[in-house]
Amino acid sequence: MERRNFIKNTTLATLGVILIHPLELFAEKTTNPMETKDQLMDLKLPAGIRERYVPAVNGLTVHVLEAGFETIKRPAVLLLHGFPELAYSWRKVMLPLAAAGYHVIAPDMRGYGRTTGWDGNYDGNFASFRTHELSRDAIGLAMAMGHDSVYAIVGHDVGATVAAYCALVRPDFFRSLVILSCPFGGVPALPFDVVAQSVPALQPTGSVKDPLAILPNPLKDSTTYFSTRNANDDMLNCKQGLHDFQRAYFHVKSADWNQNKGLSPLASDTAEELAKQPIYYVLDLDKTMPEQVAPYMPSKQEISACKWLPDIEIDVYTQEFKRTGFQGGLNWYRCNTNGLNKSDLELFSGHTIDVPSCFIAGIADWARFRPVGALEQMQNQACTKMESFHIIEGAGHWLAQEQPELMTNLIVDFFATIK
Repeated sequence: MERRNFIKNTTLATLGVILIHPLELFAEKTTNPMETKDQLMDLKLPAGIRERYVPAVNGLTVHVLEAGFETIKRPAVLLLHGFPELAYSWRKVMLPLAAAGYHVIAPDMRGYGRTTGWDGNYDGNFASFRTHELSRDAIGLAMAMGHDSVYAIVGHDVGATVAAYCALVRPDFFRSLVILSCPFGGVPALPFDVVAQSVPALQPTGSVKDPLAILPNPLKDSTTYFSTRNANDDMLNCKQGLHDFQRAYFHVKSADWNQNKGLSPLASDTAEELAKQPIYYVLDLDKTMPEQVAPYMPSKQEISACKWLPDIEIDVYTQEFKRTGFQGGLNWYRCNTNGLNKSDLELFSGHTIDVPSCFIAGIADWARFRPVGALEQMQNQACTKMESFHIIEGAGHWLAQEQPELMTNLIVDFFATIK
């Protein structure tokens, strides 16, 4: 028996995959300064979904949830979550996708959950969280798990941006794309044939003010807020407590919130138009995100009626983010506001996403209208094979949790159209 276990463990180590209890991993490795040795919460996953730790993935040890692993050589479907989410956010869609014949892999992305090896300090190397690096994480994970290509990469929110980048730069590896909630507006164009044009005068440092901040009722964009030094502490140590903040945040971005009904795109990206966005996208200038959403905390009756995210599931998010903090996830926003993500994309100026693509969003999700015009650019230019486009009734931003069956059926139907 001992020899059999030695052979089994040696084989798994050769494959680069660790099958150990989560507590053992955290007892041995604490590369993330935000980690503690506190007992990890039991995720209470459905039968057929297992946890796994995959080492040596672009400097990370990646915590993944996995389904469809019983049969070898299944085509891989890689699921990338958004902010502030986890691999756990895919728990309701993994088994149906596996039942359709796929090896379904959902990682805690860099900066989140039980994945380790990332720098959780504000003053650390935040450039390691830019979209390019997260895409390297994605391809490295797939290869470490034995796949030389990914049948479909599925991304939500921040994960949608990463998934689109993957399909853009490695269409040979990522064979199809599903974008959830947040449209990919394409690659920014570089200035062309401008040598004879006059050069605009340089503005003095600090002379350009955020147009939202100088409105009669001063505002700030959520991306700007998420990039600030205080955002992590604001959310982690908010007055109402982390659990209630997360409950309110999930609520106001869902179809349950009445103010998410009857949505329509903005006419332009002027400050006056941008100010029409909901309170979770444009905050009062002097407020934190917890302060912004606190007045909209759902009632006890509303929480009891919320079957798509009961308190026992909110507790998973609360315990995980209490342990790791939010800074890892927030660092991606900093790469947006300082231009790192844009500059990486500019290398591919003129390129389009040419793999079969699908877009799905909730009818009560404002994200599909951000940035202004991105939805139309995605359909008409950025994705040359946009073969499936759906707006789901009864869903806000959290598609995989609010309407998992509808979303999964649409994805499987899309897969059936891929030649």
